[in-house]
Amino acid sequence: MEPDEYSEAVLETVERIPPGKVLAYGDIAELLGRGGPRQVGRVMSLFGGGVPWWRVIRADGSPPRSGEARAHEHWRAEGTPLRPDGRRVDMARARWDGT
Repeated sequence: MEPDEYSEAVLETVERIPPGKVLAYGDIAELLGRGGPRQVGRVMSLFGGGVPWWRVIRADGSPPRSGEARAHEHWRAEGTPLRPDGRRVDMARARWDGT
């Protein structure tokens, strides 16, 4: 299966997220002006393996369920700000503004 136009737009947005920054699924949909968190999640589950998928997380700062341990490795390597418990990203400090 090949990515459609929407999927390509999602993947291009993910590729632009700088190291140490993140976006929630809904943030990506908002930046694109279409779709929603579930649509972005579907794109990521089908086609996200070739982009920095660990930078796309749930709105509460939690990593994707399928790659939690690997996401934490990437976050530590990139210096992504984490909450005091070290389990979730500190969204206030790590959320990318899209510019």
